[in-house]
Amino acid sequence: MAQLQRAVVNVSNAPQPLGAYSQAIRARAGEFVFIAGQVSVDIDGNRIGENDVAAQTRQVFDNLGRILAGVGASFSHVLEFTTYVVGREAIQPYMQTRMEIFADIFPNKDYPPNTLLVVSGLVREEFLLEIKAVAGLP
Repeated sequence: MAQLQRAVVNVSNAPQPLGAYSQAIRARAGEFVFIAGQVSVDIDGNRIGENDVAAQTRQVFDNLGRILAGVGASFSHVLEFTTYVVGREAIQPYMQTRMEIFADIFPNKDYPPNTLLVVSGLVREEFLLEIKAVAGLP
């Protein structure tokens, strides 16, 4: 597979990221993949992680990884995440679990930009987070 030209951008004359994300990504891609928001269901449609933000976070990233692999990509092709968490109490467990996952999928800490939104609910009450992604392919 050809390599995507992707570079993290963190300029010094703007506020620095407050967590595991970059200000921007500069990329040259031949094609883009827009991944719909993923929630914590497994491949058989079973809900994973009832009332457990960490378990739901792991399942959501597993789903994202499966979709990326299905189009011949990996997390190194991700240009942007948008994350929705239900309630402020979900932020900390989400961020802690994300850092554990990111240690594996972004070992060089070349994190894509991420917009984190706190919402009152998602499509079904049992879902505590949803993440969508944009990836670039060579």
